[in-house]
Amino acid sequence: MTEDLDTDRHESSLRASAVEFVSARLELLSMEAQDAGKAAAKKGALVGLIVGCAMIAWMALVAGLIGWIATAGDGVRWHFVAIGAAIFHLLLAGIAAAVLRRPSAASFPLTKSELLKDREWLLNLKDRPKH
Repeated sequence: MTEDLDTDRHESSLRASAVEFVSARLELLSMEAQDAGKAAAKKGALVGLIVGCAMIAWMALVAGLIGWIATAGDGVRWHFVAIGAAIFHLLLAGIAAAVLRRPSAASFPLTKSELLKDREWLLNLKDRPKH
């Protein structure tokens, strides 16, 4: 009878520890997700502002350059200059796409390392002989 009571206490303690363990890992994941979301929102807003301003400035610059080159007296027609500008921009877009395809830093590094540690601990616990 005492042995059954000890076994029940041990199983209850093990369940409580497992629940606490999972809860701690979920809390860590939640905190990292919030931090990642805030950082992504800030970067997204700044990227939107930069892109908007840069596009307006770039369009004004390209329009001015096309007009300037076309009236420079070389006899170059404006539509050839516009086609050249379009080709140049397509090349820039291709380079930017290639840079964007590069792998980025891993997300949730703390959670991943903690889960790897937990996995090793559980494997070692599983392989340990029972008393």
